[in-house]
Amino acid sequence: MSVETITEARRYLTFKLDNEVFALDVATVREVLDFTTVTRIPRTPEFMRGVINLRGGVVPVVDLRLAFDMSATEKTVNTCIIVVEVSLEGETTVMGALADSVEEVIDLEPDQIQPPPKIGTSIRTDFIRGMGKRDARFVMILDIDRVFSADQLAGLRSSSPAAA
Repeated sequence: MSVETITEARRYLTFKLDNEVFALDVATVREVLDFTTVTRIPRTPEFMRGVINLRGGVVPVVDLRLAFDMSATEKTVNTCIIVVEVSLEGETTVMGALADSVEEVIDLEPDQIQPPPKIGTSIRTDFIRGMGKRDARFVMILDIDRVFSADQLAGLRSSSPAAA
């Protein structure tokens, strides 16, 4: 979904990675969990931190900081797991995303959202749905379905039978 298809006010869950504020459409968010024990799975990509038990189901957990070429997420009192639904080849996959902290739920009108910057062809920004203007700063609105490539998500889905 591009910024042009946002024609009405939407609610977004904002969260921090390092000192940057990101947002996800609340329609993709299932819940926010306190940081819990993550079981590491051998031979998975570095950004794949492992899996958690969520009410008897296996849910893969990814480190968004590593996915965005930042340092790994360090556990603090504010560290949390945002459980989201990701669409992969027409199927829904549930996964957790580590965040430094959750900020708030905000409403953004279409006129408060600008298209992502055009940085050039070698830098991938297709996972940014838009740049929301909030007070004097920008909030990067993520398209969670595009944060990871289809190949990466297919690997997560096949390693987690209960995630779908």
